[in-house]
Amino acid sequence: MKSEDELWTLLREAYQMPYGGAQIALVEQVMAHADAGGHDELRLASRLFATTAYVHGGETAKSFVTFSWCRSEYDAHPERFDEQDEHLLLWHFKYMVNGLLKFPAVPLGRTYDVLDDMERRFRAGGHSLHAVYAHRYQVAEHVGDAAAADDWYAKWSAAPRDHNSDCAGCDPGAKVDHLVSRGRDDEAVAMAAPVLAGRLTCVEQPQSILTSLMVPYVRTGRLTEAADAHRQAYRKLRGNLADMQTVADHIEFCARTGNETRGLEMVQRHLPWLERSPSPQAEMWFAAASALLLGRLDRGLPLGDSTAGELGDRLAARARDWAAKFDERNGSAAVSGRIEALLAAPPLVEQLPLSAVARQKTPATVRPEPVEELPAEAGALMDRAWALYHEHRIEAAAAAFARFDELHPEPPAELGVRRLDGRARLAAIRDDGGPEAEGLFRATAEAHRALGHELKALGAESRAVLSRQADEQMLADLLALTERILAHPEAAHDADVRAEARMRAESAYLRLERPDEALAAVEAALAEKPARATLRAELEARRARLLLMLDRHEEAVAAGDEALRLYAELGSPPAAAIPALVRAHALGNLERFDDATAGFSQALGLANERMYRLSALVGRARSRLAAEHPADAIDDLVEAVADHVAHGEDSPAALLRYDLAAAYYRADQPGDAAEAAESAIDALDRAGAQEQADQTRYLLSRVYRELGELDLALGLLDTLATNLDGFDNLPARGRMLQEAAQLLYEADRDAQAADRFAAAAEAYRAAGDIQSEMFTRRLRALSLRWAGDVPGSLSALAEADALSRSLDATVDPAEPWLVWQRAMLDCDAARVHIGAGSLDEAATRSASAADALRAIGSLSEALDADFLHAEALMRAGDPAAAEARLRSVLGAVPRGSQLEHNSAWMLAESLEAQGRSEEAEEIRAQYLQQ
Repeated sequence: MKSEDELWTLLREAYQMPYGGAQIALVEQVMAHADAGGHDELRLASRLFATTAYVHGGETAKSFVTFSWCRSEYDAHPERFDEQDEHLLLWHFKYMVNGLLKFPAVPLGRTYDVLDDMERRFRAGGHSLHAVYAHRYQVAEHVGDAAAADDWYAKWSAAPRDHNSDCAGCDPGAKVDHLVSRGRDDEAVAMAAPVLAGRLTCVEQPQSILTSLMVPYVRTGRLTEAADAHRQAYRKLRGNLADMQTVADHIEFCARTGNETRGLEMVQRHLPWLERSPSPQAEMWFAAASALLLGRLDRGLPLGDSTAGELGDRLAARARDWAAKFDERNGSAAVSGRIEALLAAPPLVEQLPLSAVARQKTPATVRPEPVEELPAEAGALMDRAWALYHEHRIEAAAAAFARFDELHPEPPAELGVRRLDGRARLAAIRDDGGPEAEGLFRATAEAHRALGHELKALGAESRAVLSRQADEQMLADLLALTERILAHPEAAHDADVRAEARMRAESAYLRLERPDEALAAVEAALAEKPARATLRAELEARRARLLLMLDRHEEAVAAGDEALRLYAELGSPPAAAIPALVRAHALGNLERFDDATAGFSQALGLANERMYRLSALVGRARSRLAAEHPADAIDDLVEAVADHVAHGEDSPAALLRYDLAAAYYRADQPGDAAEAAESAIDALDRAGAQEQADQTRYLLSRVYRELGELDLALGLLDTLATNLDGFDNLPARGRMLQEAAQLLYEADRDAQAADRFAAAAEAYRAAGDIQSEMFTRRLRALSLRWAGDVPGSLSALAEADALSRSLDATVDPAEPWLVWQRAMLDCDAARVHIGAGSLDEAATRSASAADALRAIGSLSEALDADFLHAEALMRAGDPAAAEARLRSVLGAVPRGSQLEHNSAWMLAESLEAQGRSEEAEEIRAQYLQQ
């Protein structure tokens, strides 16, 4: 059984926790122990807090029980309620009216009873009826009594606000909802403007009022404001189950603004909430909004084990079923009417771009090939088709071959075999074309032999072998055919045939991941000195690629330059994009990032195939990031992501969204960074790419910290610590726990920080990272000191000291890192002992720390230790000794620093304690009145 003091400490810790399951579990633990121990004051405090925790943590139904207990307790023992407790109880009446309406199993009469009791108590206490009228309006609106709702709205608006009214964001937000429901959009926007211009600190704001404004913003043409409202609000809502119904509003907004892809991401992200929804009303609205969104998609779109159409039908039926239950309870058809209106809601606009990626409506990664006038004569047309193929203008070559088929369906035998060879080459390019290509190449070989062209037949046979699955037998068969080609008498006078045979060997080696042998083969091909210019250029390009693979980057750049020179003589056909890409990547590996950026730009200008243009866009973006030009990288990444999204390629889009998030973050655009990273995590999780998802989580945790969204950052760090559960990951796990602890420490959530520091220390201990373990153990002691847990802080300090002593057997005590760590431990120990009242020990340890830090040249930290020593002396009643130490600090500390201010203040106090008031005033005038 926990002591009462321990339970109060736990309750205070619960106050500091974010709303959700962990907080609820802790406060329920306190309630149970308070009941068992008969601690009446604690029973009341824990239940008052639990009511709030249940409402904001997504377990609304439980709040009915704790509220009823507190109301009965107040009526039986009003003396147990101080002014703050009584105010909180009155505030909870609003939660009850709001919550009871959300459960159709609760009779409407019970809600009216609570409302009447609320009004009676407000009148008896001399409070304004502002909040009462607001909730009478809410009930009338819910049941569909528009006339009564309008009447209560007028009374609500006329009544004076008081401390029981909703906050400066929530009250106008509820009025905005009323105005929007009546089609008074301009008035709604005007009402919200001064609210958003002020500072909103309520847990529900500004996300609630921004959500209410999304539709009126769109309907009044304020499209940028609508997009910003959605993005800002949804980021704050997405992690809290209690906000499920508000999330539904954002799904509806996406469905009605042409953002079906983003809306689908949201449906998939939150669909598991249906199994633990905070209320039937939230479940109903979420199901209906999701059904609307899914209805905008292709019904056959696969979604897990179902399709968009099937899932949408199930969710619509679920929403209608709940609506019928509400109607039966309310005695009206109002709820069903609203659900049907939502399920059939028309678009507000064709498309409202919600992000930079969404604004890129059509991918721009494919440069259309100019249409050229093709010759009609059979031989000329066949020559042109092959020239286009060798220039890597594949689509144009395919069109030329098709034109040949159209004009010359029965060509002469020589042209026919060239056409068959072209068909085989095009099949070989396709990812799935291997078996077809092999058959076509063998047919080509037979056709060549029929014409008496044995050398050409051997070439076709070798291409057939190369079309097979890559294995050692394929390589052996290909090399045997290569030898036969090189030995053929006709090959002695045809350098192009010899070079092509060796180039096919390079392809085989490369497919078997033997780049050294592939390079030897391509260099042997170049040594044949082929006559065809396109072949020479292609071989040099292949050589550049292999040198890049072998990390021979300077040589790869040179080979790329040569290939580009050769292609330039041919008019820089699209095939030149390949060596341009290789050269740019090699420059990037040489950390010549500006040159690499220019190289990728060159490749982008040459390429006409999607894959090469995407590679150039991404390469240029990453070069710009590496060159510390993140703003310049954003547009490239946006275009690349948009292209992958347009082609339904979820995983590569998610991977690039990480780069996009990093670019936004480094360009000081944290809101855009958060959106990109959030989308990336969802997609990477679905793809099972945990390492990349965790990398993105860490980036997002940093973005959230910059946005001031502490609890979201903590949630990500906790997830990372959980995911990093392997032995090899222990250092990283410790780091995540340490960062979470430091965030909590900086936010003055010291008890929680102490827990995280303890977990981090254990992870570091298991990983053998002594320095990090020492740091986290001493910070745990300090956190417990600030949390007011004196016994705990002393116990944690003893653990840190024991760890420090244990190092004597393995580490030279003169090691600078150990001297520094021990001195910092002494500093924090002094703080702990000051908190415990052990002032002699505090003075001893702070003095020791100052001397040790000064000995290793850590002068700034030594001054901090001096100040601590002075503080301990002052508290111990020795102001004269404190004075001497403080004067030495003031003689060395930087002017205008916080330490100077604190030291001067304490020096004046020490002088006052010695009866030297005039000197104290002089110190204040010199240091504190500037």
